[in-house]
Amino acid sequence: MIPLKDYPGKRRRFPFVTYLLILINIAVFLLELNQGATTPQFICAYSLVPEALTHNTPQTALCASQFGQAFPYQVPNPVWLTIFTSMFMHAGWLHIGGNMLFLYIFGDNVEDRLGHLGYLIFYLFCGTAAALAQVAVDPSSTIPSLGASGAIAGVLAAYVVFFPGARVTTLIFLGIFITITAVPALILIGVWFVLQFFDGVAALSSQSDQAMGGVAYFAHIGGFVAGLVIALMLRPLLRQPAPRTRTYPRWPTSPGNRW
Repeated sequence: MIPLKDYPGKRRRFPFVTYLLILINIAVFLLELNQGATTPQFICAYSLVPEALTHNTPQTALCASQFGQAFPYQVPNPVWLTIFTSMFMHAGWLHIGGNMLFLYIFGDNVEDRLGHLGYLIFYLFCGTAAALAQVAVDPSSTIPSLGASGAIAGVLAAYVVFFPGARVTTLIFLGIFITITAVPALILIGVWFVLQFFDGVAALSSQSDQAMGGVAYFAHIGGFVAGLVIALMLRPLLRQPAPRTRTYPRWPTSPGNRW
């Protein structure tokens, strides 16, 4: 299921943080592509490698061992900074395209509800929780973890809490049949989370993890749970936005001038 457009109601704020995050992610991806033949090494340097974080193993050495040659990039120091740099790294066009589509569709209204600064803090916190969840599941992994998926998963959770009944125009693939229909956000995002959960359970074995291309399903789950908890805590504190009403100029009235 691919979301195309949502209908949660009018926004009060221009979502410049969401658009800025999208632009930063695209800029970093273009920077990756600009590295040419050393793009995989560049990705490894700025991604999160669990073993480097938990065992104090130099990430430079871990990355160099994977490529069997001198490593041309400097890993962020201290290494925990890769928790944040990895949020803006992507492994390919489909990876960044899917993430940015979901962020574009759902991020603006969550930003509208949380405010610009609150939304940015929320996004980074969910991304951090996602990274730590993946590390906790497999602390000895040497597979680089990267992408905005964990942070965006938190945004999806907040969207479900704030706009559960919003309709989302969705492109649905049913075998060889393709259709476009409006789906409640609760159903669309709920199905997405259930798929992540079952894939994550399947990926608990190292063999399954390799077979699935090292997808960080537990980062998605961790980011979603973090976003869900925070959104549920904040919901009673956030007033429902009042509907916009258009005002018109009024002529002053006088006893002899009534309208």
